[in-house]
Amino acid sequence: MAMAIFPRLLLPLLLAAAAASALAGANDLVGELQSLRSRSPAGVIHLTDTSVTRFLSSPAPRPYSVLVFFDATSLHSKTDLHLPQLRREFALLSASFHANNPDSSDLFFADIEFSESQHSFSQFGVNSLPHVRLIRPEHSRLADSEQMDQSHFSRLADSMVEFVEARTGLEVGPIVRPPLVSRNQMILLGLLFLISIPFGIKRIMEGDTLLHDRKLWMAGALFVYFFSVSGGMYGIIRHTPMFITDREDPNKLVFFYQGSGMQLGAEGFAVGFLYTLVGLMIAVMTHLLVKVESLQTQRFAMLAIMAVGWWAVRKVIYLDNWKTGYGIHTFWPSSWR
Repeated sequence: MAMAIFPRLLLPLLLAAAAASALAGANDLVGELQSLRSRSPAGVIHLTDTSVTRFLSSPAPRPYSVLVFFDATSLHSKTDLHLPQLRREFALLSASFHANNPDSSDLFFADIEFSESQHSFSQFGVNSLPHVRLIRPEHSRLADSEQMDQSHFSRLADSMVEFVEARTGLEVGPIVRPPLVSRNQMILLGLLFLISIPFGIKRIMEGDTLLHDRKLWMAGALFVYFFSVSGGMYGIIRHTPMFITDREDPNKLVFFYQGSGMQLGAEGFAVGFLYTLVGLMIAVMTHLLVKVESLQTQRFAMLAIMAVGWWAVRKVIYLDNWKTGYGIHTFWPSSWR
């Protein structure tokens, strides 16, 4: 009778022991990840092929999720990929999550470098960058993990938050960006400002400041005009590259991109220069040329201004037509036909 009861008791004991062992192993992994996180800048854990196998290929379900940024140092010079900037924003996302959730072990942030971990890139099926993957507890295969869409890179860390919160159900919290000026720098600037107040008042009373310089105001107006018509603010907001590398010839740079879906910084500056050139010529004609006494000089200058203006406007129309297909058509009055 005792021998018959023993096997019935042995099976539950073995299952309980296996469950306890699995739980202990999972807790060990969490403890190791927490230790690595505490020693990593911004809490981003650097993974290699060995650590990927240990932490991400362990039997599912795991008690944690991992958001992985795939990096390649050799491609940091490719300005169109924005890898260094996206890596900094990823670190900012990690630091903000840990600052807002200091005791959380549900989500870890990690990065993998291509030259060190080519096998892991192959396991994940990564063949292009930038690339971010979320490995959730139930993912048993690395290739089944969820890829962050390119649209979540548009607003950098702020749009990455939306992906993390939607896929994990965790609250990241507000992005904590470091101040542009530190506390000590603010104190130093404040002291310098207080010291300069008496000297500034004296210069203002004498009318001898940069704000009284007409040339400075003229240069500032030209800069604002050029910055506006060249799309400078658009480039800053959209992080537009000045140029890109030709896909067919990596040694060749492309400054003008044909197609309305993308604009390079060089394109905007070129068109902005033509606009500014025409504006300057009109200003010279209306403010300086009218003061010239020689009628012959006035006529020659007018012809030169008209010729350069015609060339500049024609070049703008040509570039617009080449890029977008938009054309200008001439319509004559019906009485002229």
